[in-house]
Amino acid sequence: MASAWSQSPATFLFLHGLESSIRGNKAQWFRAHFPQVGMQDYHGGLEQRLAQLEEQTAGAGPLILVGSSFGGLMAACFAARHPAQCQRLILLAPALNFSGYQPPTTPLAVPVFLVAGANDTVCPPDLVIPLARASFSNLEVRLEDDDHLLHRTFPHLDWPALLT
Repeated sequence: MASAWSQSPATFLFLHGLESSIRGNKAQWFRAHFPQVGMQDYHGGLEQRLAQLEEQTAGAGPLILVGSSFGGLMAACFAARHPAQCQRLILLAPALNFSGYQPPTTPLAVPVFLVAGANDTVCPPDLVIPLARASFSNLEVRLEDDDHLLHRTFPHLDWPALLT
């Protein structure tokens, strides 16, 4: 019998943070546990990275984007530009507090699961969560006793459910 994972028609992508890469801890964890999750290194500023993501996803079907920190900002911006292409966003300590980010004029209906660390000093939840609420109408927020890297929380999330 096939698992729900193998039946999902979505394309799964991991978007790493600003100072990270696909050699970082989260990317390595995905390669070991969910090798179906695609990833590539992104370079440059936000617009350059979004252009790289748009090239990567050209012609792709529904997307589940897992964005960590700056990758979460990328996922939010991509969803604002291409909401119909996004099946779900999983935002891990997203950098929505990055200078210049503005929530869309109308909150997006894309389902979003956001995990924030209560001790995050890079993307403080008291700044990020209100921006997420203004950006997404279908938002689930999980505030954890963790820091920006979410090392204690990340491996214990229900990834099979999140990625289906």
